[in-house]
Amino acid sequence: MSRSLLARDRSADDPPGPDELPGVGSTVGFVRDPFAFMTRMAREYGPVVSYDVGGRTFYQLNDPVDIEDVLVQRNELFVKGELFQTMLNRVVGKGLLTSEGEFWRRQRHLVQPTFTPDRLAAYGEVMTDATAATMAEWSDGERRDVHADMSELTLSIVASALFGVDMRDRTSVVGDALDVVMARSEGVLLDVLPEWTPTPGNRRYDRAVAALDAVVDDIVAARRRNPGDDLVSALLTAEDETGRGMDLEQLRDEVKTLLLAGHETTALSLSFTLFVLAQRPDVERRLLDELETVLDGRTPTVADLDDLEYTEKVVTESMRLYPPVYGMLREPTEPVAFGGYTVPEGGTISVNQWVVHRDPQWYDDPMAFRPERWTPGMRDDLPRFAYFPFSGGPRRCIGDRFAMQEAQLVLASLYQNYHFELVSPPSMELAAAITTRPTKPIEAVVHER
Repeated sequence: MSRSLLARDRSADDPPGPDELPGVGSTVGFVRDPFAFMTRMAREYGPVVSYDVGGRTFYQLNDPVDIEDVLVQRNELFVKGELFQTMLNRVVGKGLLTSEGEFWRRQRHLVQPTFTPDRLAAYGEVMTDATAATMAEWSDGERRDVHADMSELTLSIVASALFGVDMRDRTSVVGDALDVVMARSEGVLLDVLPEWTPTPGNRRYDRAVAALDAVVDDIVAARRRNPGDDLVSALLTAEDETGRGMDLEQLRDEVKTLLLAGHETTALSLSFTLFVLAQRPDVERRLLDELETVLDGRTPTVADLDDLEYTEKVVTESMRLYPPVYGMLREPTEPVAFGGYTVPEGGTISVNQWVVHRDPQWYDDPMAFRPERWTPGMRDDLPRFAYFPFSGGPRRCIGDRFAMQEAQLVLASLYQNYHFELVSPPSMELAAAITTRPTKPIEAVVHER
């Protein structure tokens, strides 16, 4: 039988893509290494690519102009869609990550006051105090899993800053449950059984969701008994312009969303930053010079951030090379055209920070970790969506400034006190879950300065 008879039919109206077998598509190549596969699609086939994975056709957009079109210019034509909902709906319900339309706008309006500049400034001390508490548990010369440490630290910060609760005794519960949720998200494309099928994997997932629900219920109950100056207390009494408040189920969904999204991505950003800094003593030395000059041994504050320019560049470059969220999905609510090709209504559009952030069209020597590349001139010349770690447009991450502030303050505090000697291999195996997750511990020996 000839190759042409076996290959997937691709009309002249379809975007270019790899030769594929009917029913199989590119599933094997994608599952083997999603990051390499998506990168190869962009480099070989250009700004718009189509391929089939798990019986679903994906339309991968690689041009920052097209990505801006989806996220900003024509954002009203796109929803997050079925596949994204399948990954997260059971976990966060109708929270900000998954809700759509007018309901999403109402919820965002109610949550937004939590992230005003005044509120962010008040969170700074929480961030540095939590970092000091984490370091107090370390010993000079001790071998640590820094990703586990950063996950516990950022969970503690989110719980204290946003919810007014101490969760240090629950970090392992949340971490273990999140591991199960993320592992499941990796296999959503290939899972042919319904969620209610009592397989071992589904039972583990049900237990993980129940564990997260129990943690969130405790947070909400604590704030109902004893309201404070925190997000949950504010949302318990918040009303929109029509005088409507948020019901208890929706409040739980928003708390779960912020609890999970608010610590997972920053933990990854910090973990990846420690990983790359441990391999670049020259960058670490320049970072230390700035910390010594600006801080002179004192604890960093929010007021110092404008002067910690190189610290910000280190975080920015780390999120370029290792974006905590590697890609996003959207579905058009009507047929839409990109580069002369039409994506049908309900088609699955994929835009990937991992691919664009490492594209040599936009970055010289893109695989190198070079914080100094982030000059004002370079930023001005960069297409707007050649760098988008927090997404963009109306659906841009609501906690983006919180996350950047946290990453800079934590990083500055850590490096004032410790040097990290990498024990793990200098290359990292990653899983394409909802986020970009290391598959193995990131281990380093911590040395007091």
